[in-house]
Amino acid sequence: MTSATNQQALIIPTERGLTIAGTRTSLYDVIDLLKAHYPPKLIRDTFNLTDAQINAALSYIKANQSQVEAEYQEVLQNREEIRRYWEDRNRERFARIATMPHKPGQEGFWAKLEEQRARRAAQKQ
Repeated sequence: MTSATNQQALIIPTERGLTIAGTRTSLYDVIDLLKAHYPPKLIRDTFNLTDAQINAALSYIKANQSQVEAEYQEVLQNREEIRRYWEDRNRERFARIATMPHKPGQEGFWAKLEEQRARRAAQKQ
């Protein structure tokens, strides 16, 4: 089996897209970390991959860069649509929860939380 064939056997299509065989790690997960400037060894360790698996993923990404990048852009768009859906769906619920009275005996906790929020808001300005 040639090296290219071996690497292709380690990258398989699934319902979630191109995935590293024997894992639930997609190439898009790897690309996320590559774009965040993670070194390959840290990516390998993050996803608990073998050297052969991370090397196959990196080689496949490099050899099929335009196809993988196009699919990655679709994945990003899909992620954003899902995020917006859940954000919209939960906006009312979160607003309703925010107006609910606090449980008795948690005044100290809520005071500390409000203090942290105020500090964070001041840092943003």
